[in-house]
Amino acid sequence: MARYAYVNGRYVDHREASVHIEDRGYQLADGVYEVVGVRDGRLIDEGPHIDRLDRSLRELRIGWPVTRAALAFIMRELMRRNRLRDGLIYMQVTRGVARRDHAFPTVPVKPALVLTTKNSKRADADPGPGIAVKSQPDIRWERCDIKTVALLPNVLAKQAARESGAYEAWLIDADGCVTEGASTNAWIVTQDGELVTRQTDNGILAGITRHTLKSLCNALQLKFVERPFSLAEAKKAKEAFITSATSFVMPVVKIDGEAVGDGKVGLTARRLREEYVRFAAAGEAVT
Repeated sequence: MARYAYVNGRYVDHREASVHIEDRGYQLADGVYEVVGVRDGRLIDEGPHIDRLDRSLRELRIGWPVTRAALAFIMRELMRRNRLRDGLIYMQVTRGVARRDHAFPTVPVKPALVLTTKNSKRADADPGPGIAVKSQPDIRWERCDIKTVALLPNVLAKQAARESGAYEAWLIDADGCVTEGASTNAWIVTQDGELVTRQTDNGILAGITRHTLKSLCNALQLKFVERPFSLAEAKKAKEAFITSATSFVMPVVKIDGEAVGDGKVGLTARRLREEYVRFAAAGEAVT
């Protein structure tokens, strides 16, 4: 079956999809992106993801390449053409094509829009044995709240984690506190049963799955607080886990080779994953 991508107004064969060599996203990382999960042919948290895309565009002063309604149509049409049932939709908007110059183009250019899809095995409520994370220094810029395509520090951290045998990297700031993962938000459960994750500021990306989980925590009457937590506190925690559009809720059982709690998937993380899977299954149907 042919696989399609959407590139600047056209649905094209994925193998032949391309952008101009002077696209500012390619040359200067002058662009933003979003990833929306799909489960059973349903979009997960579509509205909040598009809201965050809008914020990222405004922060970088990039215009919308199409209307929100048009983007919603494009996502659904691409899903239909690719017969996507479980996986994700990746969308990227750059400032567009212009003569290479660090400053914004002086002549107006149309922002560029690219969408692709990816099939994946449907996530279920069972998280498996959990994952290991590896701490890495946070060397990113000071506007991590913008979901830009400039991800080289994240790439290097993730690669270092993988080379050490870990699944994810946890980034550590100058104060010894965990900011977030290379591509996830970080959480711990204290010995007192309190759920802790860093507050949203310019140091982390405000994860959409993170936001949904906050609502689920409230509904489940779980104790929840947003504050910094140190790497040392994380290693002494009762439980730890990560969240993202692709990972859902994934328990962390080792940090830097040291067991978290008893080294097994904790009850809180398991319950939250079950609740999130239930929430994802009730997403908006795509027709």
